[in-house]
This record gives sequence, structure tokens and C-alpha cells, in this order.
Amino acid sequence: MEQDPIHRHKDVLAHTVAVVAKTEPEITVRLAALFHDIGKPDTRSFDHGGVTFRHHEEVGARITKRRLDALGYPEPLVGQVSELVRLSGRFKGYADGWSDSAVRRYARDAGPLLGKLNHLVRCDCTTRNRARAEGIQAAVDDLEARIQTLAEEDRRRAERPGLDGDGVMAHLGIGPGRHIGEALAFLLEVRRREGDLEVAELKSRIDAWWADRA
Repeated sequence: MEQDPIHRHKDVLAHTVAVVAKTEPEITVRLAALFHDIGKPDTRSFDHGGVTFRHHEEVGARITKRRLDALGYPEPLVGQVSELVRLSGRFKGYADGWSDSAVRRYARDAGPLLGKLNHLVRCDCTTRNRARAEGIQAAVDDLEARIQTLAEEDRRRAERPGLDGDGVMAHLGIGPGRHIGEALAFLLEVRRREGDLEVAELKSRIDAWWADRA
């Protein structure tokens, strides 16, 4: 892309070469690095004396797909590379402070590409400002740690039946015993099959289960 001497911005070609050089030798990430800024020429605009590239990732993803299709790359690879290009700018908002929901959404949207996306984000940092570069790497470390922590919390939550032993006893009007463990095992199986249910529905299921045992 031709560089504007007045509205200064980093040299996109030099930056792209640097990003590609930093990536691990894996074709999906390498191609995503090569194309991650391809949408900038089509989205460049000048606001308040500066240059912006709004939605260049979305535009770039479409261009990437067209180019890779034309070059005959396999469809699954084209889809993965295009998706990495589309998601490549998501991390930029992390410094503003993401909620747990935002972190979960980032991980969910990336899906099986999460590791490659985070690697691309790390490689996209080509600043010569050491403090800024270290700050970005630390932020990615923090994001990855939060993703892991939240995934573990979600896993533990999925292993709970949605109604605890005290709740079962209070609802059925019975005391502790082996049957409480059996009731919780029943509720856990319901959760595994059907996902999260409202407490009222869980109580209805327990009523039916308890009646069958009578």
C-alpha cells in the first residue's frame, strides 16, 4: 500500500513481512499473517488528522477467501485462514477491560483456532518500543490465563446438578441418606443430557423421580 507522508502510519508491507517472519512454520498461521492486513487499502480513511482502517479485518477476510480460492487452496484451509484474518483484531479491545462474558465470547468465537489466533496476536506485535511490546505479550498471557480459569469454572459448574442436597431435602421434605446421593446423580444425568434447566423444572423432575421410587 502506498504510504502517505502526511497521515503517517506504519509501513504495512514491512509490518506484514515482520509478522510472517515471527510466526511458527505452520501454513494456517503463516497465511493468516500474510493476509491479516490485506483489507487496509480498501478501508483507509482520514479522520481528525489521522488515518483509520475501520472493519479492515472483515474486508480482509473476504479478500483472503477470494485470493486463496483462486490459488486453489483446500476449502478447509481457506476457511480457517479467512476466519483468523477476521478475528485478528479482536484482541485490541482487551486493554479496555473485558468482562468474563467477553473473554468467553472471544474463546467461543475462535473455537479450535484459539491457539493459532493468540499466536497470531503475539506475532502481530512488531513495535520497537520494548515496554509496549512486553505489555502486549503480558496482556495475551493474562487473557490466556483467564480463558483457562473460566473454562475450568464452567467444567466444574457442568458437573454440579443444579440443585444441591439441601435443596433436594427441603423440597421433598426428607432427611439425609443414600437417596439424596441418588437424587443428585439423577439430576446430574438430566443436566448432562439437557443442559441447564430452571430450578422449577428440576424440582418437577425430582418429584417424578421420587414418585417412581415410592
